[in-house]
Amino acid sequence: MSGEAGKQQTVRDSGIITKVLVVDNSAAEQLLEGELLKRSPGITAVYASQGSEVLGVIQEFAPDVILMALPRSNMNGLELFEEVRNEYPALPVVLMAADGGDEGMVINALKSGAASYLPKKTLRRDLAKTLQNVQVLARKERRKQRLRGYLTQTEASFVLSNDPTLIQPVVTYLQEGITRMRLCDEAGCVQVGIALHEALLNALFHGNLGVSSELREMGENLYLELAEQRRRQLPFRDRRIYVKARTSPSEAVYVVRDEGTGFDVASLPDSTDPANISKVSGRGVLLIRTFMDEVTYNRTGNEITMTKKRKEPDEEKT
Repeated sequence: MSGEAGKQQTVRDSGIITKVLVVDNSAAEQLLEGELLKRSPGITAVYASQGSEVLGVIQEFAPDVILMALPRSNMNGLELFEEVRNEYPALPVVLMAADGGDEGMVINALKSGAASYLPKKTLRRDLAKTLQNVQVLARKERRKQRLRGYLTQTEASFVLSNDPTLIQPVVTYLQEGITRMRLCDEAGCVQVGIALHEALLNALFHGNLGVSSELREMGENLYLELAEQRRRQLPFRDRRIYVKARTSPSEAVYVVRDEGTGFDVASLPDSTDPANISKVSGRGVLLIRTFMDEVTYNRTGNEITMTKKRKEPDEEKT
């Protein structure tokens, strides 16, 4: 293999772009942009003007990334970008804008899914690096998307100290699991997160620290002050929260266990009674039972198992 051929193979193996579609309605600008791309070994460029030909070139050329110039002043300048995004949502688009261009248009395009943005005056310095970074990240995401079709189950386990700041990161991690499995829509994912958050709060404050809901009814400050004191006292400070999660395309099962003394499960408030909605105590359990499909406790009352099942479209409408 020749030195140049070996260099090009190395470029391809490292994840750097090999095919770039340059979209610019200025022939002179296209020439400049093409010359800059040629400086990066292994890159092949093809060109199109702003217009209907772009989608045809994408279909024929199958580029790794699009380098698209925004018009200087055109209220409809994002129409082509939006059309490309709608037809090829996984194809990264890097925007170029000349001096005096519409900054609002750039911001709107970035919010709508553009991968990056370059002022034309910085192309010589930043073009190669920007394209490389965008393509490496895009290829990683495409690999993830491909693998998701083969993912059948994930499991996770956590052992947490009595630190309230750990709760939200754990909830976010577990939400990502149901998103990967496409178990529910965005609203359902939020509800699962709320239920998990409440279960972990209960395990920490009521379970491990033994702070009662009745004290919270008397005042939030009293409740939090006692909790903070017990976080430093034996036996409370050495207790842990155990979290297990098993997620599949059909359901997600979460088990949260604390090391407290437990409680009488029969004393839980009735979540169907409207009188309980306004109460501070029992609110968490009400939310958990409302947002999860199945909720059970162990005999001691220090472990809760929550299940969220996939709902088919017809079920969600009913």
